Formats: sequence, C-alpha cells, structure tokens
Amino acid sequence: MTTIAPHLDPSRTALLLMDFQPAVLAAVPDADQVLSRAHTALSWARSNGVQVAHVRVAFTAEDFAAVPVRNKTFSPVAQNGFLADGSPEAALHDSFDVHEQDITVRKIRIGAFASTTDLRAILRDQGIDTLVLAGLSTGGVVLTTLRQAADDDFQLYVLKDATADPDPEVHRVLTEKVFPHQAYVIGTDELGTLSKTA
Repeated sequence: MTTIAPHLDPSRTALLLMDFQPAVLAAVPDADQVLSRAHTALSWARSNGVQVAHVRVAFTAEDFAAVPVRNKTFSPVAQNGFLADGSPEAALHDSFDVHEQDITVRKIRIGAFASTTDLRAILRDQGIDTLVLAGLSTGGVVLTTLRQAADDDFQLYVLKDATADPDPEVHRVLTEKVFPHQAYVIGTDELGTLSKTA
C-alpha cells in the first residue's frame, strides 16, 4: 500500500516517544541507531513547535500488587518487580532532555492510551489531532497505541526507523503490511518535508 503522506500542521501535532528506557532498548537490535533516529525526530519537533510526549512503563508497589495473575504479560513483571518506578531500567534513557513543556506519561500497561493514563485527554485539550509515533517495541507499545489512536480518529504517522522490535520480522510485517492501513509509515528523513506548507 503506497500512499503519499499529507502535510501536517505542527501546531496540532504531537511526537510520542514511547518506552525509550534502558530495559526496553536492551531487548532490540540496533538500539543505538533507533535511539539516534528518535533524537532526529525530537530535534524536528523542537524546531517546529510540535508537542513532545515522553511515555514510559513503570510500576509502583501498589501497581505490582494490583496486577492479576491472569494477566499473561504483566503478572511475571509484577512477580519479579521488573520496571519498578525509580529504578534505572524504568527511567527514560538519559540522552533525552525533557523540557518543562513536554508531556510525560507513566503507564502500567502496553498502550500509551491505556485506561491508566490521561494522555488522550491532555492531547485533546491542546487541540492535537495528529500523532507521530516512535517507540519500542513495534509489536508492543507502537502497535497498541496506533490501534487505540486510530479508533479515536487521530491522523497517524509511524517513524519506521525510530521504532524497533526484538523480532525484526515482526517489525517488517507491521510497518510494511499492517500499519499502512491506519497510518502513514515514513522515515525520519521525511519529517522536514511534511511540516512545510503545501
């Protein structure tokens, strides 16, 4: 599916940088390259007045206690105390400089729009209707957030070179075959042309 990505309005756009945390980066191939592309996207956002949102997964003791055993993904996380809030592995990667005007979101499920976050409401309050997604992993937070945001009628762009998955084939299938049905899949090198007026 080949479709030319339309121009976007930076004042109505947010860049979501999702789960760029040491523990998650350690699980994907070419992590340094993906991180570099995420910084390229961040620089573009800063230069164009695009709202930046940092999303990370981290659990308090109360969060761990509330995870039901039937949750196949998160019950092992809770049992092992993995990604505890305040731990080094759950922090944003230290190469990111969070600005005062940035949105920061802590989540305890996969998607950035999970019921445990108020990200959707924050974006809507700011008049944002377009999202640029970057994150780890492609088959986790990126897929889940894309599905949730598409159902909420956001216009979506996925940065294929600022996302990665532990399984490169999963990344390929999602970015080439699945995501194009709901989002414009682009490279970070295309961002500059998208933010220019047509």
